[in-house]
Amino acid sequence: MSIIIYHNPRCSKSRQTLQLLTERGIEPQVVDYLKTPPTVAELSKIVDALGVEPREVMRHKEAEYKEQALDNPELSREALLEAINRTPRLLERPIVVNGERVAIGRPPENVLDIL
Repeated sequence: MSIIIYHNPRCSKSRQTLQLLTERGIEPQVVDYLKTPPTVAELSKIVDALGVEPREVMRHKEAEYKEQALDNPELSREALLEAINRTPRLLERPIVVNGERVAIGRPPENVLDIL
């Protein structure tokens, strides 16, 4: 089973998490999620594995969050997942997937729990 990192090369936490993995001899599949966003189905699996709701993996301070009124409590899970897929900047980063186990690398050491 390969390890996947949803990575933003411009993000320091994402770079630190990738470095943490490679220092341990792990060569993850690197997905630049801004260019190749996870599908709605992949996002659903990620939030399920994390045991959270979609809003908990969203970056609330991004302009798009306010512009799309994503704080509206009436929005369904599916609508939030579609918003992340449509606007991948909203996705918290980095996210590391190891089979059925998922961690957000904030701080980067969080991913060590799933290796």
